[in-house]
Formats: sequence, structure tokens, C-alpha cells
Amino acid sequence: MALTASCPSCGAPVEFKSNSSVFAVCAYCQSTLVRHDQNLEDIGKMAALVEDRSPLQLGSEGSYKGVHFALIGRIQIKYSQGVWNEWHLLFDDMRTGWLSEAGGEYVLTFMRQVDEPLPEFSGLRIGQRLQVASQVWTVSNLENAECIAGQGELPFKVGAGYPVAAADLRNERHFATLDYSETPPLLFVGEAVDFKSLRLNNLREGAAQPVASVQAQVFRCPSCGSPMQARSPDILAVGCGSCGTVVDAADKNYKILSRVARARNDMRTPRLPLGSKGVLDGKSVEVIGFLVRRTRIEGIAYDWAEYLLAAEHGTYRWLTEYNGHWNVVDVLSRPPASSGIIELDSVRHEGELFKHFATTPIAEVVQINGEFTWRVKYGETCRVVDYVAPPFLLSKEMTGNDLNWSLGRYVAPEVVAEAFAMPGKLPEAIGVYANQPNPWAETARRVWWLFAKLALLAVLVQAFFLFLSSEKLLLRQDFNFEPRSTDEVQSREFTVAGKARKIAVRQSTSLDNNWLGVDLLLVNKTTGQAWPAAREISYYWGYDDGRWTEGSRDDEVVFLNIPAGTYYLTLDPDMAPNSQMAVRDRLEVLTPHVGWSNFVILLLFLLAFPAFAAMRKAAFETRRWAESDHAPVSSDDSDGDD
Repeated sequence: MALTASCPSCGAPVEFKSNSSVFAVCAYCQSTLVRHDQNLEDIGKMAALVEDRSPLQLGSEGSYKGVHFALIGRIQIKYSQGVWNEWHLLFDDMRTGWLSEAGGEYVLTFMRQVDEPLPEFSGLRIGQRLQVASQVWTVSNLENAECIAGQGELPFKVGAGYPVAAADLRNERHFATLDYSETPPLLFVGEAVDFKSLRLNNLREGAAQPVASVQAQVFRCPSCGSPMQARSPDILAVGCGSCGTVVDAADKNYKILSRVARARNDMRTPRLPLGSKGVLDGKSVEVIGFLVRRTRIEGIAYDWAEYLLAAEHGTYRWLTEYNGHWNVVDVLSRPPASSGIIELDSVRHEGELFKHFATTPIAEVVQINGEFTWRVKYGETCRVVDYVAPPFLLSKEMTGNDLNWSLGRYVAPEVVAEAFAMPGKLPEAIGVYANQPNPWAETARRVWWLFAKLALLAVLVQAFFLFLSSEKLLLRQDFNFEPRSTDEVQSREFTVAGKARKIAVRQSTSLDNNWLGVDLLLVNKTTGQAWPAAREISYYWGYDDGRWTEGSRDDEVVFLNIPAGTYYLTLDPDMAPNSQMAVRDRLEVLTPHVGWSNFVILLLFLLAFPAFAAMRKAAFETRRWAESDHAPVSSDDSDGDD
């Protein structure tokens, strides 16, 4: 049952909706009130909340896994890169939880009691793998932060200067926070949630817009005097588009964070101008920041551009571009299971296998323009590990106190131009990019599928003709060829009926370490037309470290397009001069089955098309991996290393 009491400072009513709430902040005078049964104690004024782009407010309601909840409190926590919100939730089943809101990511957690000792904060390292609450986690963030303000009902005392040392843990399904503000530390376990899935209502007016609902902060560059702006308190750094100076937007004196180290004419012009608005994946976005990163490999500098996009509900997305290749990138709330420091040959994410492509030990920021949600500086570096499963690119970025995973999806330049309604075309892509879809992959798949269907049809046709064209014996006759005999012999007559067809003449001999030459002549008895064929049959065998054979005792010759009629064969034998044994020769004349040569030629012809597509596909993959850490090594390269 809710408790209502009067604020001892201003008399305004203060309601405690949750029995677990022991602190509240008066909405009228900002007094911090401690609950003592039916009485309230004023322990001082609460610091004012920092204005932000949050779409949430006290009184907002939603549901999680079918259970309704309401936002009854909030604390704001300041860390090295800005401020994040922790919203206190009260569920209809009287549970309480926390909805974290930072950088457009929403994470819902519940306090978890564990019997096991939790690790010391000082012993944790980014990327470290550890087991807590029967789950394996990766340390993704370490922060020494400070609670600066609060409002509504809270289960603990808050105020300016309240220290918050926290470690964020992630695995493929869940999110956890170790809160070291108390001893022993507290464990909160939950998961990243999609904003829309919470079905929130009673949001701040304008929360669905991709731009801030608060008035933009406008000021002048302290270096060159050019106008600059920060659209909301989320923006912590602004890079001057004229001189490149980076200013701390959260500092009232606009402290300079860093200055450009390059000449002005050495800076790149964004292909998407700051302020460009568009629609990506059906969601409104606006380009608010542009930075260039650089890495050096064997002394050669490689630059790529990154565009920060303000999206819906206070979220952010990225567009990256290298040599005309574009990717839409989102930071992952649920990283791969194998997300530690160790670099693996492959990583599985959402059922997809990603292969390691390249590791960039040092990616340095060399150009900054526009607005950013962290205090970005020139010379800021990170380590980047890329895994690919085209058209997707899975990237791990590591700094001293952060480990983030992001998922990029390749998009063609014309798609980007259309998304931002650009009047002209973006430059065409150069070369092959890590996760660029293979243009021959789909072609090869379709051609192989067509080949399979046509090959099956050819097999069925061949089988049909084999069935119809059964082998028919026209003549069988035995001959004996005596040594040194030169007499020509003639076979009996046989009839070829119907249309012109193939005639096969088979000979099966009794040759044994000997040879036999036969001049065959197929003669049409009526017309006298003849078809000659000279054959030599030989068969030898012996023993030489095992039994060996050479040649064959049998032979076959085919006469093509033989018209109907009555025929006979003449055989003119020729035997070895020193032959001592007669050779028996069984002669068979028949109409054979349908031949296989046309079938084989057809299959080879059909196979040429998928083979060509497969070769082009393989060539594209070779070009892709030539740019990776796993580039194929040629024989020349191997020889050069000796």
C-alpha cells in the first residue's frame, strides 16, 4: 500500500509507491527525504538534474515480459564521458528493477543475491573472462563514476559526490553490473532491451524525434571564432569544421580538448555533410558527427571515415566509409559468447559464423568535425579486430577501459545516396571490401541450380533412349585363323532393318602373347557399297616383379549411318610370321545401345557455365582475402623468405 506524507520543507505531498523505497526527492523543493515509518526527514537539497535527450520521465509506464511497470525514480551518474541515467522501476508484482539508459542503449536489470564472493574491482581488466552467478561473463567496461543527482523514489541515499565504481559484464544473452559503491558489492543481472519492446507510454513530448527536444547550445570556437553547436547535453565534444579544434561542450568555458595536428588542406571533406537527414532501414537519422581514423601497415597510411548519426529515441548509429565502401553500423548490446581478449580464428554470433579478417593494433583519430557523445580527442587510439560473414562485419574495439562490439552491414553507395536524397552520385567503390557481398555468389548459386535441373533432364532423356534402343544381335560367327594363312574369309549375310543406324562389329579372340591384324570390309549385298576398317588386336602378359598384362583380346569398331539392307563382312587376317598357334575369333554384329558421347558432350557444355561462375566467385574471394591478415602466400613469396 502506498504511503503519502508531507514534505517537512515545503509541505508538498510526497508519495512512496514501493515499500522498498526509503528515500525520495521532493518534486517541488528538491529536498532529499528519508522515510521513517510515517514520518519524513529532510537531509538536504538534491542537486539539479542535468538536462538530456532522454525520452523517459517519472510516470512513464511500460511492460516487460508481460508485467506492467512504472518509472518511480531516477539517478544521474557522471563518468569520464558524460552522464547516464538509472531509472528505478516498480512492477505490478511489487518487484523493483533498474532501467539503465546510456548512449541510446537500454538495459533492464534486477538485483541478484549470490553466496559466492565477488571479485575485487581493482583486479578486473577489460576483456577478462570470469564466472559469476553460474554464468560466464566478459568485462566490457570499468568506470569510477559519481552519482550527481536524483529524483523520485529511491532505495538508497543519493546526492552530489556519491561515488560509483562499477564494472559492466556481458555475455551473448545477458548483461550484469557489479556495483562497488557498497561493501560487499551489489550484483545486478538482466539484459539489453529494445526500446519498442517495452511498450512505453507517457513519454516526454517529442521523444520519438531523431533530434533533441531541448534547445541547442550555440557558441563560438575558442580558436578561430567560427560558430559551433551542441544539440543536447548528450553531446560532450564538438569538432570545429573550420579549424578542426575539438571543444568540451560540457564545460561552461568550452575548454579545448585537442587541436588538429594536420594542415587544413590535408583534412577530408565529408561526403555526407553535417546536418544531412535521411532514412535508414525505415528509421529517421541525421548526420551530426564526422571523424577519420588512420592506421599504418608497413609504413603505409590507411584512412577511413565514420559518421555519427542521431537516431530515434535518443539512440545513435554509425555509417563508415572506406574507398567508397559503406557500412551501416550498430553497437551490439549482446556481444558474441567468445568476446574476450583472445583473438580467435572465427566467432559465432546469432547463429552466423564470422571468420577473422584483420586486426588493427592502432586505429588513431586524425580528424574530428561535428558533435560526439564522448570526449573524443586527436590521437585517441583503439585496437580493432574484424570478423566477416558478408554482407556483415563484426568488429571488436578495445581501449583502456572499454570493450565494444559492433555489427556492420554493407550497403552500396547508391543506397546511401538515396537514403539521404543526395542530388549527385557518391563515388564508386574501389577494390573489394572485407564484407562486400560477392556479386557472383548469387549468380553461381542460380547457375548451379539451373545446371542441376538441366543435367537431370539430360539423364532422363538418356535413360529414355537407352530403354528404347535395346541392343540387337544381327550376326554371331566364329573364325579360326591359322598361322601363315592369308586367305580372306567372308561372313554370313545379315539384315539391317528400318532407318539408317549404327552397326557395331565386336571381335573376341584367343590371343596369347600374340597379335592379329584384320582388314574389315562391310559390304551392302544389293548396292555393292562398302565400308572399310583396319584393326589390330594384341595381348601380352608375363611376370616381372608381379604379373603384368598389355593390350586386350577384344575389339570393337562402329560403322555409322548404315542404311537398311542385306550385308556381309569380309575379313583379311594378318598374323605374326613366327606365330605357331591358330587364333579363334568370334565375330558379333549388332545394333548397340544409344551412345554416351553426345550425353557427355552435353554435360560438359552445361558444366562450362557454372564452372565459369564458380571461377569468378573464387577470384572475387581471392581479391577479398588478399587484403586480410590471411592473404594467400604465393610460391614467389615463400621463396623470398628462404
